[in-house]
Amino acid sequence: MEYNALIFELISEFVGKSKSSQGRSAGKLSVEPHWGLYQEITSEPVKEVGYLPSRERDEDLNDIRVKPDLDALGALGDVGWYCIRSILWAANYELPKTVIALPGPVSNKAGVLLSCGSSLVWEDGKIATFHGSFLSHLTMELCVIGTKGTLRVSDFVVPFDEPSASFTFASDACFTELVTGWQHLAGNHIVNTDLPQEARMVTEFSRLVRSIKDSASKPDKRCPNVTRKTQLVLDAVKASIENGFQPVDIIS
Repeated sequence: MEYNALIFELISEFVGKSKSSQGRSAGKLSVEPHWGLYQEITSEPVKEVGYLPSRERDEDLNDIRVKPDLDALGALGDVGWYCIRSILWAANYELPKTVIALPGPVSNKAGVLLSCGSSLVWEDGKIATFHGSFLSHLTMELCVIGTKGTLRVSDFVVPFDEPSASFTFASDACFTELVTGWQHLAGNHIVNTDLPQEARMVTEFSRLVRSIKDSASKPDKRCPNVTRKTQLVLDAVKASIENGFQPVDIIS
């Protein structure tokens, strides 16, 4: 269970414990995300999602991520995967109808993407945009905007501090009477974790295998379904880039 999945669980659990509180919170993590609780935190339907992960490291420009004889997806297949995964999470894993890649992608001499972005559009009017890059300053910012609330995660892929995860949430924000400031500012919520993300990933995988072996349970379809949907969107972004940033409809 990587950090992006972990932070979603932390958010879900926090909302379940106290969706109206602000400040510091800690608690034991659940295994499965509670999508209904996530919907409560925004009060109303999600309208827009933005995600901006990037990192500028010399090794990123000469490692396996940018080799044309491997998957050749570059930044799209690396940080772009996290972008798409987070967007689908915010949309409760409903696939968008259309994907439109943003103009101005950057590729290396071998044609592998070093920087790119895309817009995703749903039939009900939700929109999402992301930009993933190996060329920009290290940034991992997720913003989910509803009609009555805004959720932010600033260390989405790799945590600032391994023993904890945090997010900010603002609800019913507005200006002061003379428009000299804001009211109802975002609260910062911190949840402590008992294990690092890598250990939690192995623990969860072991639990799934053990449930099949010892309890005759059927394989959990959530992870392969989420992976397949993420790959569908990623492939659509790549197709839009290759076709001159034309819209690409997603057929599940």
